[in-house]
Amino acid sequence: MKLANALTERADLQERISDLGTRLNHNAKVQEGEKPAEDPKELLAELDKDFIRLEELIARINITNNSTKVGNVTLTELIAKRDCLKKKIAVMREFLNNASEKVSRYSKTEIKIMSTVSVSDLQKDVDALSKELRDVDETIQSLNWTTELL
Repeated sequence: MKLANALTERADLQERISDLGTRLNHNAKVQEGEKPAEDPKELLAELDKDFIRLEELIARINITNNSTKVGNVTLTELIAKRDCLKKKIAVMREFLNNASEKVSRYSKTEIKIMSTVSVSDLQKDVDALSKELRDVDETIQSLNWTTELL
């Protein structure tokens, strides 16, 4: 099984577990003399089976990510880099939006509001980070489809 297939299965299992939790809660109580729409014991058995599979997949994915290298960098390190780049870009974009926002003055006697940074220079930095993010993400995606799950 390729790593990408394992990641897809993991996402499906996580969604299924969430759905089973909802279904369990919907069948937790019934009116006296009534039966639940679904048997909670069967749902709990499915939940246990799915958690066992999810735990196995997560462990195998993590082992694979730690063992797969591009040069001297593991896939785990690339994923951490990608996640940090995404967050940094989001913070910088929000800052840029605030820094570049025009503040209207109604008269020349009002205080003039100025940006504290060079928006154009910072935008170039964000563009460079965005390119780096795309490159890292492409490397990760490529590895996901070419790496066998350990």
